Amino acid sequence: MKKIVLLLLLFFALAFLSEPAFSQRFPKPEFENGHQQPPTLTPAPRAALMQWFDVFVLLASLSVASWLVIKKRSRRGVFWLSVFSLAYFGFYREGCICPVGSVQNVVLAMFHPGYVIPATIVLFFALPLIFTLFFGRTFCAGVCPLGAMQDLVLYKPVNLKPWLQKALGLIPYIYLGLAILYAATATDFIICRYDPFVGFFRFDATFSMFFLGGIFMLMSLFIGRPYCRFLCPYGVLLNLTSRVSRKHLTITPAKCIQCRLCEDSCPFGAIEVPSPVKPAEKRETTVHRFLLLAIIIPLLVFAGGFTGSRIHEKLASVHPKVRLADELLNPSKAVTDVMKVDLDAFKTSGKPVKELYAEVAVILHDFYVGGWILGGFLGLVFGLSLANLSKFKYQPDYITNKGTCFSCARCVEYCPVKEEIIN
Repeated sequence: MKKIVLLLLLFFALAFLSEPAFSQRFPKPEFENGHQQPPTLTPAPRAALMQWFDVFVLLASLSVASWLVIKKRSRRGVFWLSVFSLAYFGFYREGCICPVGSVQNVVLAMFHPGYVIPATIVLFFALPLIFTLFFGRTFCAGVCPLGAMQDLVLYKPVNLKPWLQKALGLIPYIYLGLAILYAATATDFIICRYDPFVGFFRFDATFSMFFLGGIFMLMSLFIGRPYCRFLCPYGVLLNLTSRVSRKHLTITPAKCIQCRLCEDSCPFGAIEVPSPVKPAEKRETTVHRFLLLAIIIPLLVFAGGFTGSRIHEKLASVHPKVRLADELLNPSKAVTDVMKVDLDAFKTSGKPVKELYAEVAVILHDFYVGGWILGGFLGLVFGLSLANLSKFKYQPDYITNKGTCFSCARCVEYCPVKEEIIN
């Protein structure tokens, strides 16, 4: 525990020293008509102070969640923490700053040195991952307002088929890959743009976003956390980190007595049931499977990369400059209001069209390279998923899957063993 405290203190010290929020990041505009810049209506120190207070609340909430899950094993405590997180991070802070969306800020800062990322956003991105590394997905258990909103309305969960869960579980990898690609090319923050719940938090979303959020809320009545399980891009990082966590929620505090009471207690399909002992395979069969996977996985990586490179223009069509150049080359009859504004701004800027086309060529090249990387990454994920399906794992007791378990502590209430864990 001392190591964790020292690590967090070091993290805060470095972050505070790099915080540029109290200085003006951009120079004041110069006017020839004697115009004076009006005073800032919202003082910067106050806004920065609130962001640091949010970091403090996040740190405290993660600490409480980890304590409730690992030490107290209290589902009731996790429930009330979820209510608090939904009220504070959701409706009061309107879903921002959000660790889920912070992925894009971090990627943008990595690929564009001119973008100054606030230290508070870095901490919102890193703190849940640090706690997950030590205690499992306690951030998902009762701190994330998106998960809390779905978890609190769960009425009558339906168990999905394992094959369907595995197939839908590949979607977050696609979403994460696209979010990284669009953030790295400074195109768009698609995670924030298509957040299905931020409209409820702010009460100002478009009809389509309210409609999307309504669909997820209806699904959440019967399917446990559909967004978290089958769409959340940040969940991919939490899943991978939680697999190597030092500690994790356990169903029973002592030895499993095989009572089977917890078998259907998890609405998220994160409980692994005991597997019978499988007879040892012949060596030839094992070698044949290994060689087959050694051929299939590289082929999937190459096929994915090639496919991504072939559709790079479609992917790049989201970029504002690419849309503008396309409209100049191929004028359409129906022009949106946004495009009209972009066209008027470009024409009044006096910028040569050739210069715009040169910039678009660079953007298309970036998407070409990004298409190869994105497609190869997805091919690798699909190949490793196939390899995992072909692997047999002997499992003597009921345990939680460290990657997919949200540490909600529902299963502990079904276990009749109340003896405390002996370290």
